[in-house]
Amino acid sequence: MESEEYKPRVVDALLQRKLKGKSAVLIEGAKWCGKTSTAEQQAKSVVYMSDPKLTNAYLNYVDINPDMILNGDAPRLIDEWQIAPKLWDQIRFVVDHRSGMGQFILTGSSVPADTSRNMHTGAGRFCRLLMRPMSLWESGESNGKISLLDMFDTPDTIAAECLVDINKIAFFTCRGGWPQASIMEDEEIALDQARDYYDIVVNADIQRADGVNRSPYRAKRLMRSYARMQGSQASLEEIVKDINGNEDGGMDKQTVVSYLDALRLIFVVEDMPAWNPNLRSKTAIRTSDTRYFVDPSIAVAALGIGPDDLVNDLETFGLLFETLAVRDLRIYAQSCDGEVFHYRDKTGLECDAVVHLRNGMYGIVEIKLGGDIAIESGAKTLKSLAAKIDTAKMKAPSFMMVLIAVGRFAYRRQDGVYVVPIGCLKN
Repeated sequence: MESEEYKPRVVDALLQRKLKGKSAVLIEGAKWCGKTSTAEQQAKSVVYMSDPKLTNAYLNYVDINPDMILNGDAPRLIDEWQIAPKLWDQIRFVVDHRSGMGQFILTGSSVPADTSRNMHTGAGRFCRLLMRPMSLWESGESNGKISLLDMFDTPDTIAAECLVDINKIAFFTCRGGWPQASIMEDEEIALDQARDYYDIVVNADIQRADGVNRSPYRAKRLMRSYARMQGSQASLEEIVKDINGNEDGGMDKQTVVSYLDALRLIFVVEDMPAWNPNLRSKTAIRTSDTRYFVDPSIAVAALGIGPDDLVNDLETFGLLFETLAVRDLRIYAQSCDGEVFHYRDKTGLECDAVVHLRNGMYGIVEIKLGGDIAIESGAKTLKSLAAKIDTAKMKAPSFMMVLIAVGRFAYRRQDGVYVVPIGCLKN
Protein backbone atom coordinates (compact mmCIF):
# COMPACT_ATOMS: atom_id res chain seq x y z
CA MET A 1 0.00 0.00 0.00
CA GLU A 2 2.91 2.32 -0.75
CA SER A 3 2.38 6.04 -1.25
CA GLU A 4 4.24 7.84 -4.04
CA GLU A 5 4.90 10.81 -1.74
CA TYR A 6 6.00 8.78 1.26
CA LYS A 7 9.36 9.79 2.72
CA PRO A 8 11.25 6.85 4.25
CA ARG A 9 11.42 6.98 8.02
CA VAL A 10 13.98 5.63 10.46
CA VAL A 11 11.19 3.68 12.15
CA ASP A 12 10.39 1.71 8.95
CA ALA A 13 13.08 -0.89 9.61
CA LEU A 14 12.02 -1.15 13.26
CA LEU A 15 8.41 -1.83 12.27
CA GLN A 16 9.51 -4.48 9.80
CA ARG A 17 11.59 -6.18 12.49
CA LYS A 18 8.82 -6.01 15.09
CA LEU A 19 6.32 -7.58 12.69
CA LYS A 20 8.62 -10.59 12.35
CA GLY A 21 8.64 -11.18 16.10
CA LYS A 22 5.19 -10.21 17.35
CA SER A 23 1.62 -10.92 16.35
CA ALA A 24 0.60 -7.26 16.64
CA VAL A 25 2.53 -4.00 16.67
CA LEU A 26 1.08 -0.82 18.19
CA ILE A 27 2.55 2.37 16.70
CA GLU A 28 2.02 5.27 19.09
CA GLY A 29 2.91 8.92 18.78
CA ALA A 30 1.77 12.49 18.39
CA LYS A 31 -0.96 13.38 15.93
CA TRP A 32 0.37 14.30 12.45
CA CYS A 33 3.76 12.62 12.98
CA GLY A 34 3.14 10.13 10.16
CA LYS A 35 2.06 6.94 11.92
CA THR A 36 -0.65 6.01 9.41
CA SER A 37 1.54 6.63 6.36
CA THR A 38 4.35 4.57 7.86
CA ALA A 39 2.02 1.70 8.74
CA GLU A 40 0.44 1.77 5.27
CA GLN A 41 3.79 0.97 3.68
CA GLN A 42 3.78 -2.51 5.24
CA ALA A 43 0.06 -3.19 5.67
CA LYS A 44 -1.79 -5.48 3.25
CA SER A 45 -5.26 -4.31 4.30
CA VAL A 46 -6.58 -1.34 6.28
CA VAL A 47 -9.48 -0.24 8.46
CA TYR A 48 -9.65 3.52 9.14
CA MET A 49 -11.62 3.75 12.39
CA SER A 50 -11.75 7.55 12.19
CA ASP A 51 -13.45 7.60 8.76
CA PRO A 52 -16.54 9.72 9.59
CA LYS A 53 -18.66 7.82 7.07
CA LEU A 54 -17.92 4.48 8.70
CA THR A 55 -17.01 5.10 12.35
CA ASN A 56 -20.49 4.36 13.71
CA ALA A 57 -20.74 1.19 11.66
CA TYR A 58 -17.33 0.06 12.85
CA LEU A 59 -18.27 0.69 16.47
CA ASN A 60 -21.37 -1.47 16.00
CA TYR A 61 -19.26 -4.22 14.48
CA VAL A 62 -16.89 -4.12 17.45
CA ASP A 63 -19.81 -5.11 19.68
CA ILE A 64 -21.74 -7.54 17.45
CA ASN A 65 -19.38 -8.87 14.78
CA PRO A 66 -15.71 -7.90 15.27
CA ASP A 67 -14.63 -10.22 12.46
CA MET A 68 -15.86 -7.58 10.01
CA ILE A 69 -13.02 -5.39 11.25
CA LEU A 70 -10.39 -7.97 12.08
CA ASN A 71 -10.55 -10.23 9.03
CA GLY A 72 -8.33 -9.22 6.14
CA ASP A 73 -4.92 -9.73 4.58
CA ALA A 74 -2.09 -9.52 7.10
CA PRO A 75 -0.60 -7.35 8.29
CA ARG A 76 -3.99 -5.68 8.78
CA LEU A 77 -3.80 -2.04 9.83
CA ILE A 78 -6.37 -0.79 12.36
CA ASP A 79 -5.87 2.98 12.23
CA GLU A 80 -6.85 5.03 15.34
CA TRP A 81 -7.79 1.83 17.16
CA GLN A 82 -8.32 3.72 20.44
CA ILE A 83 -11.69 4.93 19.14
CA ALA A 84 -12.88 1.41 20.04
CA PRO A 85 -10.70 0.25 22.98
CA LYS A 86 -12.46 -3.14 23.04
CA LEU A 87 -10.48 -3.98 19.91
CA TRP A 88 -7.37 -4.54 22.02
CA ASP A 89 -8.70 -7.62 23.79
CA GLN A 90 -10.46 -8.81 20.64
CA ILE A 91 -7.20 -8.71 18.70
CA ARG A 92 -5.43 -10.45 21.56
CA PHE A 93 -8.00 -13.25 21.42
CA VAL A 94 -7.68 -13.56 17.65
CA VAL A 95 -3.88 -13.81 17.63
CA ASP A 96 -4.05 -16.42 20.39
CA HIS A 97 -6.01 -18.63 17.99
CA ARG A 98 -4.06 -17.92 14.82
CA SER A 99 -0.55 -18.93 13.93
CA GLY A 100 2.06 -16.61 12.52
CA MET A 101 3.60 -13.25 13.28
CA GLY A 102 2.83 -9.83 11.87
CA GLN A 103 -0.94 -10.14 11.84
CA PHE A 104 -1.94 -6.63 12.94
CA ILE A 105 -0.62 -3.08 13.01
CA LEU A 106 -2.44 -0.65 15.27
CA THR A 107 -1.90 3.10 15.20
CA GLY A 108 -3.05 5.72 17.68
CA SER A 109 -2.32 9.30 18.70
CA SER A 110 -3.72 8.90 22.20
CA VAL A 111 -3.97 6.30 24.93
CA PRO A 112 -7.53 5.41 26.04
CA ALA A 113 -6.87 6.28 29.67
CA ASP A 114 -10.30 5.35 30.96
CA THR A 115 -9.98 1.73 29.84
CA SER A 116 -6.27 1.00 29.56
CA ARG A 117 -6.00 -0.14 33.16
CA ASN A 118 -8.56 -2.84 32.54
CA MET A 119 -7.15 -4.10 29.25
CA HIS A 120 -4.94 -7.16 29.08
CA THR A 121 -1.32 -6.14 28.56
CA GLY A 122 -0.96 -8.33 25.50
CA ALA A 123 2.47 -9.43 26.74
CA GLY A 124 4.13 -11.78 24.29
CA ARG A 125 1.65 -10.90 21.55
CA PHE A 126 1.82 -7.11 21.25
CA CYS A 127 4.73 -4.73 21.18
CA ARG A 128 4.71 -0.95 21.27
CA LEU A 129 6.65 1.21 18.84
CA LEU A 130 6.92 4.92 19.64
CA MET A 131 7.05 7.20 16.61
CA ARG A 132 8.11 10.82 16.79
CA PRO A 133 7.99 13.71 14.30
CA MET A 134 10.64 13.64 11.60
CA SER A 135 14.34 14.15 12.26
CA LEU A 136 16.35 16.45 10.00
CA TRP A 137 17.76 13.36 8.26
CA GLU A 138 14.26 12.10 7.50
CA SER A 139 13.02 15.47 6.24
CA GLY A 140 16.06 15.84 3.99
CA GLU A 141 17.75 18.73 5.79
CA SER A 142 20.67 16.66 7.14
CA ASN A 143 23.10 15.21 4.62
CA GLY A 144 23.58 12.18 6.88
CA LYS A 145 27.35 11.94 6.37
CA ILE A 146 27.94 11.18 10.07
CA SER A 147 26.20 8.12 11.50
CA LEU A 148 25.39 7.96 15.21
CA LEU A 149 25.73 4.18 15.13
CA ASP A 150 29.18 4.43 13.55
CA MET A 151 30.28 6.71 16.39
CA PHE A 152 30.12 3.73 18.75
CA ASP A 153 33.08 2.26 16.85
CA THR A 154 35.08 5.32 17.99
CA PRO A 155 36.56 6.30 14.61
CA ASP A 156 39.98 7.95 14.69
CA THR A 157 38.79 10.63 12.30
CA ILE A 158 35.50 11.90 10.95
CA ALA A 159 35.00 14.35 8.13
CA ALA A 160 31.93 16.01 6.67
CA GLU A 161 30.88 19.41 5.44
CA CYS A 162 27.63 21.08 6.47
CA LEU A 163 26.14 24.06 4.62
CA VAL A 164 23.10 24.63 6.86
CA ASP A 165 23.22 28.15 8.31
CA ILE A 166 21.72 29.61 11.48
CA ASN A 167 18.66 30.99 9.69
CA LYS A 168 17.79 27.55 8.35
CA ILE A 169 18.22 25.94 11.77
CA ALA A 170 15.93 28.60 13.24
CA PHE A 171 13.33 27.80 10.59
CA PHE A 172 13.62 24.03 11.15
CA THR A 173 13.19 24.58 14.90
CA CYS A 174 10.00 26.57 14.35
CA ARG A 175 8.59 24.39 11.57
CA GLY A 176 9.24 21.15 13.42
CA GLY A 177 9.31 17.63 12.08
CA TRP A 178 5.72 17.42 10.84
CA PRO A 179 5.74 15.46 7.55
CA GLN A 180 3.21 17.68 5.77
CA ALA A 181 5.15 20.82 6.69
CA SER A 182 8.44 19.34 5.47
CA ILE A 183 7.25 19.12 1.87
CA MET A 184 5.88 22.66 1.63
CA GLU A 185 7.90 25.14 -0.41
CA ASP A 186 6.21 28.19 1.11
CA GLU A 187 7.92 28.62 4.49
CA GLU A 188 5.10 30.66 6.01
CA ILE A 189 2.56 27.95 5.16
CA ALA A 190 4.93 25.34 6.61
CA LEU A 191 5.19 27.32 9.84
CA ASP A 192 1.40 27.40 10.04
CA GLN A 193 1.36 23.60 10.48
CA ALA A 194 3.03 23.78 13.89
CA ARG A 195 0.80 26.64 14.99
CA ASP A 196 -2.29 24.74 13.85
CA TYR A 197 -1.10 21.65 15.74
CA TYR A 198 -0.71 23.71 18.91
CA ASP A 199 -4.19 25.21 18.49
CA ILE A 200 -5.75 21.75 18.10
CA VAL A 201 -3.96 20.50 21.21
CA VAL A 202 -5.11 23.33 23.48
CA ASN A 203 -8.63 23.64 22.08
CA ALA A 204 -9.58 20.00 21.55
CA ASP A 205 -7.07 17.18 22.01
CA ILE A 206 -6.15 17.91 25.63
CA GLN A 207 -9.83 17.41 26.50
CA ARG A 208 -10.26 14.30 24.38
CA ALA A 209 -7.22 12.68 25.98
CA ASP A 210 -9.17 11.40 28.98
CA GLY A 211 -12.61 12.97 28.66
CA VAL A 212 -11.93 15.72 31.20
CA ASN A 213 -13.23 19.18 30.34
CA ARG A 214 -10.15 21.43 30.41
CA SER A 215 -9.80 25.13 29.75
CA PRO A 216 -7.96 26.09 26.53
CA TYR A 217 -6.78 29.21 28.34
CA ARG A 218 -5.20 27.17 31.13
CA ALA A 219 -3.72 24.74 28.61
CA LYS A 220 -2.05 27.65 26.82
CA ARG A 221 -0.68 29.02 30.07
CA LEU A 222 0.78 25.68 31.05
CA MET A 223 2.31 25.03 27.64
CA ARG A 224 3.84 28.50 27.57
CA SER A 225 5.43 27.87 30.93
CA TYR A 226 6.59 24.41 29.84
CA ALA A 227 8.16 25.99 26.77
CA ARG A 228 10.15 28.30 29.02
CA MET A 229 11.30 25.24 30.99
CA GLN A 230 12.62 23.26 27.98
CA GLY A 231 15.86 21.50 28.77
CA SER A 232 15.60 22.09 32.54
CA GLN A 233 14.80 19.82 35.48
CA ALA A 234 12.17 22.24 36.74
CA SER A 235 10.00 20.81 39.50
CA LEU A 236 6.23 20.93 39.46
CA GLU A 237 6.41 23.61 42.14
CA GLU A 238 8.63 25.72 39.88
CA ILE A 239 6.24 25.30 36.97
CA VAL A 240 3.29 26.33 39.13
CA LYS A 241 5.23 29.35 40.36
CA ASP A 242 6.17 30.32 36.81
CA ILE A 243 2.56 30.05 35.61
CA ASN A 244 1.15 32.04 38.49
CA GLY A 245 3.93 34.59 38.43
CA ASN A 246 3.52 35.41 34.77
CA GLU A 247 -0.25 35.20 34.35
CA ASP A 248 -3.41 36.46 36.05
CA GLY A 249 -5.28 33.78 37.99
CA GLY A 250 -3.85 30.63 39.49
CA MET A 251 -3.24 26.95 38.76
CA ASP A 252 -2.46 24.67 41.67
CA LYS A 253 -0.11 21.69 41.56
CA GLN A 254 -2.90 19.12 41.18
CA THR A 255 -4.29 20.99 38.17
CA VAL A 256 -0.88 21.19 36.54
CA VAL A 257 -0.36 17.45 37.05
CA SER A 258 -3.73 16.74 35.44
CA TYR A 259 -2.93 18.85 32.38
CA LEU A 260 0.55 17.35 32.00
CA ASP A 261 -0.84 13.82 32.27
CA ALA A 262 -3.25 14.64 29.44
CA LEU A 263 -0.41 16.01 27.30
CA ARG A 264 1.53 12.80 27.85
CA LEU A 265 -1.47 10.70 26.84
CA ILE A 266 -1.49 12.44 23.46
CA PHE A 267 2.32 12.31 23.16
CA VAL A 268 2.90 16.07 23.25
CA VAL A 269 5.27 15.97 26.24
CA GLU A 270 8.21 13.58 26.41
CA ASP A 271 10.46 14.22 29.38
CA MET A 272 13.94 12.71 29.61
CA PRO A 273 14.93 10.45 32.53
CA ALA A 274 18.23 10.71 34.36
CA TRP A 275 21.21 8.46 33.71
CA ASN A 276 22.86 6.71 36.64
CA PRO A 277 26.42 5.60 35.90
CA ASN A 278 28.89 4.04 38.26
CA LEU A 279 31.09 6.87 39.50
CA ARG A 280 34.52 6.84 41.12
CA SER A 281 33.24 9.18 43.83
CA LYS A 282 30.11 9.10 46.00
CA THR A 283 28.68 12.16 44.24
CA ALA A 284 24.89 12.17 44.43
CA ILE A 285 23.14 12.13 41.06
CA ARG A 286 20.07 14.30 40.52
CA THR A 287 17.27 12.12 39.19
CA SER A 288 14.63 14.68 38.15
CA ASP A 289 13.45 14.35 34.56
CA THR A 290 14.40 16.99 32.02
CA ARG A 291 11.39 18.80 30.54
CA TYR A 292 10.83 18.49 26.80
CA PHE A 293 8.08 18.68 24.23
CA VAL A 294 8.23 15.92 21.63
CA ASP A 295 9.07 18.56 19.01
CA PRO A 296 10.57 22.06 19.35
CA SER A 297 7.88 23.63 17.17
CA ILE A 298 5.33 23.08 19.95
CA ALA A 299 7.38 25.21 22.32
CA VAL A 300 7.84 27.85 19.63
CA ALA A 301 4.09 27.97 18.98
CA ALA A 302 3.35 28.15 22.71
CA LEU A 303 5.67 31.13 23.06
CA GLY A 304 4.22 32.83 19.98
CA ILE A 305 7.60 33.42 18.31
CA GLY A 306 9.20 32.69 14.95
CA PRO A 307 12.58 32.16 13.26
CA ASP A 308 13.61 35.83 13.39
CA ASP A 309 12.90 35.94 17.12
CA LEU A 310 15.21 32.99 17.69
CA VAL A 311 18.05 34.49 15.68
CA ASN A 312 17.71 37.70 17.70
CA ASP A 313 17.55 35.89 21.06
CA LEU A 314 20.30 33.29 21.13
CA GLU A 315 19.59 32.23 24.71
CA THR A 316 16.05 31.16 23.83
CA PHE A 317 17.31 29.74 20.53
CA GLY A 318 19.81 27.57 22.41
CA LEU A 319 17.13 26.08 24.65
CA LEU A 320 14.79 25.30 21.76
CA PHE A 321 17.58 23.97 19.55
CA GLU A 322 18.33 21.56 22.37
CA THR A 323 14.77 20.23 22.08
CA LEU A 324 15.30 19.73 18.33
CA ALA A 325 18.62 17.96 18.92
CA VAL A 326 17.12 15.71 21.59
CA ARG A 327 14.27 14.80 19.22
CA ASP A 328 16.75 13.75 16.54
CA LEU A 329 18.99 11.88 18.97
CA ARG A 330 15.99 9.94 20.27
CA ILE A 331 14.96 8.93 16.75
CA TYR A 332 18.47 7.85 15.81
CA ALA A 333 19.11 6.07 19.11
CA GLN A 334 15.84 4.15 18.85
CA SER A 335 17.00 2.61 15.58
CA CYS A 336 20.25 1.54 17.28
CA ASP A 337 18.43 -0.21 20.16
CA GLY A 338 19.21 2.70 22.43
CA GLU A 339 17.66 5.36 24.62
CA VAL A 340 18.61 8.92 25.50
CA PHE A 341 19.10 10.15 29.07
CA HIS A 342 20.51 13.23 30.76
CA TYR A 343 23.08 13.50 33.56
CA ARG A 344 23.31 15.95 36.43
CA ASP A 345 24.94 15.62 39.83
CA LYS A 346 24.99 17.65 43.03
CA THR A 347 28.24 19.38 42.02
CA GLY A 348 26.44 21.01 39.09
CA LEU A 349 28.10 18.89 36.42
CA GLU A 350 25.49 18.35 33.73
CA CYS A 351 25.49 16.52 30.40
CA ASP A 352 22.69 17.23 27.93
CA ALA A 353 22.34 13.71 26.51
CA VAL A 354 23.64 10.21 27.08
CA VAL A 355 22.91 7.77 24.26
CA HIS A 356 22.86 4.36 25.92
CA LEU A 357 22.53 1.13 23.92
CA ARG A 358 21.15 -2.13 25.23
CA ASN A 359 24.57 -3.78 24.89
CA GLY A 360 25.95 -1.39 27.53
CA MET A 361 27.79 0.91 25.14
CA TYR A 362 27.08 4.61 25.49
CA GLY A 363 28.14 8.00 24.21
CA ILE A 364 27.89 11.37 25.94
CA VAL A 365 26.69 14.49 24.16
CA GLU A 366 26.69 18.22 24.81
CA ILE A 367 24.34 20.35 22.67
CA LYS A 368 25.42 23.85 21.64
CA LEU A 369 24.46 26.42 19.03
CA GLY A 370 28.09 26.57 17.88
CA GLY A 371 31.14 28.78 18.03
CA ASP A 372 34.60 28.08 19.47
CA ILE A 373 33.78 29.18 23.03
CA ALA A 374 30.64 27.03 23.25
CA ILE A 375 32.40 24.03 21.69
CA GLU A 376 35.29 24.35 24.16
CA SER A 377 32.82 24.56 27.06
CA GLY A 378 30.97 21.48 25.85
CA ALA A 379 34.18 19.50 25.43
CA LYS A 380 35.30 20.43 28.94
CA THR A 381 32.01 19.17 30.39
CA LEU A 382 32.25 15.89 28.49
CA LYS A 383 35.81 15.23 29.62
CA SER A 384 34.91 16.04 33.23
CA LEU A 385 32.05 13.53 33.16
CA ALA A 386 34.17 10.86 31.47
CA ALA A 387 36.81 11.26 34.19
CA LYS A 388 34.19 10.61 36.89
CA ILE A 389 33.03 7.26 35.52
CA ASP A 390 34.37 4.16 37.24
CA THR A 391 35.58 2.14 34.26
CA ALA A 392 36.31 -0.82 36.54
CA LYS A 393 32.53 -1.24 36.92
CA MET A 394 31.26 -0.11 33.52
CA LYS A 395 32.55 0.64 30.06
CA ALA A 396 34.16 3.95 29.23
CA PRO A 397 32.11 6.12 26.87
CA SER A 398 32.41 5.05 23.25
CA PHE A 399 32.40 8.67 22.19
CA MET A 400 32.16 12.23 23.42
CA MET A 401 30.35 14.57 21.03
CA VAL A 402 29.51 18.25 20.93
CA LEU A 403 26.43 18.40 18.72
CA ILE A 404 26.11 21.89 17.24
CA ALA A 405 23.48 23.80 15.33
CA VAL A 406 25.87 25.67 13.09
CA GLY A 407 29.35 24.75 11.93
CA ARG A 408 31.01 24.19 8.56
CA PHE A 409 32.66 20.86 9.34
CA ALA A 410 32.34 17.69 11.40
CA TYR A 411 35.68 16.64 12.87
CA ARG A 412 37.46 14.93 15.75
CA ARG A 413 39.50 17.15 18.05
CA GLN A 414 42.94 16.19 19.31
CA ASP A 415 41.43 15.39 22.72
CA GLY A 416 39.10 12.85 21.10
CA VAL A 417 35.91 14.91 21.30
CA TYR A 418 33.83 14.88 18.13
CA VAL A 419 32.25 18.10 16.88
CA VAL A 420 29.25 17.39 14.66
CA PRO A 421 26.79 19.85 13.06
CA ILE A 422 23.27 18.48 13.32
CA GLY A 423 22.95 18.94 9.56
CA CYS A 424 25.44 16.08 9.12
CA LEU A 425 23.92 13.56 11.53
CA LYS A 426 21.79 10.47 10.90
CA ASN A 427 21.05 7.19 12.69
